[in-house]
Amino acid sequence: QVRLVESGGGLVQPGGSLRLSCAASGISTRYYTMGWYRQAPGKQRELVATILSGGNTDYAEFVKGRFTITRDNAENAVYLQMNSLKPEDTAVYYCRAVWASDYWGQGTQVTVSS
Repeated sequence: QVRLVESGGGLVQPGGSLRLSCAASGISTRYYTMGWYRQAPGKQRELVATILSGGNTDYAEFVKGRFTITRDNAENAVYLQMNSLKPEDTAVYYCRAVWASDYWGQGTQVTVSS
C-alpha cells in the first residue's frame, strides 16, 4: 500500500518560516517526480513546486525566491522549506508522487496569520 504522509504544517506569523516534510512508503521515490501543491479555501488546487528524479526543480512564480523543494531518496522523502511566508500562503499543502502511477498525500494545514 502506497502512502504519502505530510507533516510540518501549523500556524506561523507573516514573515516566518516552516519546513514541510513528505514521507513516502510503498514506493521508491527515486523514480518519481515529487511535488508540492496547495489548496486554499474556495480555490482550486495549484502547483507550488516540483522536483524531478534527476533533481531539477520548478516553482510557481508566487513562491520563487521564498520556497525551496528538496528530496532525499535514501529517506524516501521530499521537503518544502518555506520562508518569508505571507497570509496568502495559507492553504492545505499536499505532496504528490508521479511516475507510472499518481499518488497524493492527505495534506497538512499551513496558516499564516498574526
